[in-house]
Amino acid sequence: MKKFNSMTKKTFYNLDTSWVNNTQINLSAVERRTSTLTKRRTVKKEFQVAWLLKAITLIDLTTLSGDDTFGKVERLCNKALNPIDDYILQDLGIENNSVRVGAVCVYHHLIKDCTKLIQNKIPIAAVSTGFPAGLSSYTTRKKEISDSIKDGADEIDIVINRGYVLQNNWKKLYDEVRSFKETAGKTKIKAILGVGDLETLRNVAKASLVCMMAGADFIKTSTGKESINANLNNSLVMLRMIRDFYTKTGKKVGFKPAGGISTAKSVLEFLILVAEELGFEWVNPKLLRIGASSLLIDIERQLYHYTSGRYANKEKLAIG
Repeated sequence: MKKFNSMTKKTFYNLDTSWVNNTQINLSAVERRTSTLTKRRTVKKEFQVAWLLKAITLIDLTTLSGDDTFGKVERLCNKALNPIDDYILQDLGIENNSVRVGAVCVYHHLIKDCTKLIQNKIPIAAVSTGFPAGLSSYTTRKKEISDSIKDGADEIDIVINRGYVLQNNWKKLYDEVRSFKETAGKTKIKAILGVGDLETLRNVAKASLVCMMAGADFIKTSTGKESINANLNNSLVMLRMIRDFYTKTGKKVGFKPAGGISTAKSVLEFLILVAEELGFEWVNPKLLRIGASSLLIDIERQLYHYTSGRYANKEKLAIG
């Protein structure tokens, strides 16, 4: 991959509608690439353990339910700081308290609670801008960003207006995301595309480019509330756009697949895809996050099996 080390890496880039409009996606090629990936690449035994431990450090451990309470978030934060039981770590020869998730991700009203519990040990991400539909007023959405940062959020997961994508109104999408990034300042923003609502992979590719031009630090597949969330096909398209953007500008943009990644097997497929498309330098929390709520339970079960030779039931290793 060609690098542009001498280039100044800016926050914002001008909207290049020619680049956006000329973007094409070959669906059959995408499907062929992802189907062969899962057949050709596997990791076993101690290598699988290493990949799963890496996956834990990339998780944005998430709770985004209408019944979220302080008690639920307290359990989430405790699990985020100690995601694997000590006896499993000891059997793996790993120091206790040395493994943590990438971040916790919650609604705005729970940020203050998280800051007291997390105490700056890992980042706190807040979903914002009218999550999950992104259709509240423009003023309200910008204020949500400011309020979340004031309350202690280290990262903001913003929701784009999918209607702009479906109307090919790239100028409005660009202006919206850019204004959100300007409001966030140095705080990282992850632009949620809502891939399940964008109808075509070509739209996914175009929306990815526009968000990156507008200053998004990460592009994220989905809210987890759509009928179609992260899968290998839409993730491949987004990763290719990240690669193209890096080749042209020298700026590294992060990637966050979210929604539906709930098993150790599936997360390994995503990690392999990222490593093959962008290189291992992207497989770190600064450039890759995985939005998940139940994934950690299955990873812990697999690590328990590796150390003991049998599977623990979910109740034994439950998140709470």
